[in-house]
Amino acid sequence: MARGERGLKAIRALAAGTSSIAARAAAGLEERRRAAIVAEPVPPEPVPAPRAAAPAGYQSPPVRDSHLGRPAKPADAVPWGLRVAAESAWRLLLLGAALYVIFDVVDMLRLVAFAVLAGLLISALLEPTVSWLRRHGVPRSLAAAGTFLAGLAGIGLVGWFVVWQVTTNISAVSARAQTGVETLHNWLVKGPMHVTPQQITQFTHQIQTAIGNNSQQITSLGFTGVSIAIEVLTGVLLTIFTTFFLLYDGARIWNWALRGLPRQSRYAMAGAGPKAWATLTAYVRGTVFVAFIDALCIGIGIQLLGVPLAMPLAVIIFLGAFVPLVGALVTGTLAVLIALVTKDVYTAGMVLVVLVAVQQIEGHLLQPLILGRAVRVHPLGVVLGVASGSIIGGIGGAIVAVPLIAVTNTVVGYLRQRNAAGHEVFVALEAAQEAAQGAAQEAAVLHEHSPEAPADS
Repeated sequence: MARGERGLKAIRALAAGTSSIAARAAAGLEERRRAAIVAEPVPPEPVPAPRAAAPAGYQSPPVRDSHLGRPAKPADAVPWGLRVAAESAWRLLLLGAALYVIFDVVDMLRLVAFAVLAGLLISALLEPTVSWLRRHGVPRSLAAAGTFLAGLAGIGLVGWFVVWQVTTNISAVSARAQTGVETLHNWLVKGPMHVTPQQITQFTHQIQTAIGNNSQQITSLGFTGVSIAIEVLTGVLLTIFTTFFLLYDGARIWNWALRGLPRQSRYAMAGAGPKAWATLTAYVRGTVFVAFIDALCIGIGIQLLGVPLAMPLAVIIFLGAFVPLVGALVTGTLAVLIALVTKDVYTAGMVLVVLVAVQQIEGHLLQPLILGRAVRVHPLGVVLGVASGSIIGGIGGAIVAVPLIAVTNTVVGYLRQRNAAGHEVFVALEAAQEAAQGAAQEAAVLHEHSPEAPADS
């Protein structure tokens, strides 16, 4: 204990002596600096060159005094807020130009783009089944092929059922449609509209005349329809191939895509990829469940109201419900029209009430409970995204708009959290490094000035 106290006294004395020596050295340096300033010779002022004499009658321009508050550069006079706005504006313009080019390329390759996006959506729906089979010992190729063929068979059975129902009931629907048209004619003439038969005949004649005058356009539309059918068939085949290979070799395809990114971005995107895939899988499965409930409720409603083709209409509503919030309502208007033509106005109104009620249940109960955690997008963002997607890419754009927004939101949130966590780790490492260096220096000083330290030889 006595040795420790003597050591501490020695360290304190040494520190006091060091500080006094440093103070004397600083005072000496200050005196030398002042002496050097006094002894430095002052350079002579330059003698201005003589100016040429001004010609007779010349008047020099008035000298304008410089304003004391005027900045040295014109750019310094621009307000800070305007500078920030200008910097943000040209970056936004550059980003908008890049997005325009991307959308232009996608529009040129829309068939391939829609095939890939449809393959991703179908793969997100079927991939959990493939993973479950592989966890139970089924080989990867067999699991992917079995799941793919089962999904393809299911889609084929649904299409066959719709065609079978339509062809079976088309004669009865045509008869009911003729009766409904006559009923609608009588209602227009004798009802509150008070339309005269001459006006109805004139309107019919105008329609026939318009069809006759535009026969060439209608014929070209038919050829356009044939080309559209060929494009649809090509897109279906591309979607089939894309879906199978995503189910069979999705992990390798993702690793290959990562190798195309810069090295600094690979680790971040490697972590964002599984998050995006989980969001897409949850969205597709939740959307299928919501669409099934919509189609089931609306199908039961129109079946109880006696509207023909209830099952095919339910299938069409199921497909339309893949567009959130508005898809089932838009495709359900077909049921309202069929009810108006084949039944009466009251039945059509009741079908519309059923559609609105189911949409309210979907928007206020099913969407928040089932898709709220997966999508996490405000309903206004969903509606604007669907509208923008439909303008850019039609029906396909409306279908893929919401999952694209959801995946983008997930990736951006993950990258933001990753950057924040990396910054916190960096700060913690710097603090730990500084603390370790301080402890090491203190230990070295104590060890150097300790009485028990060995003397230098």
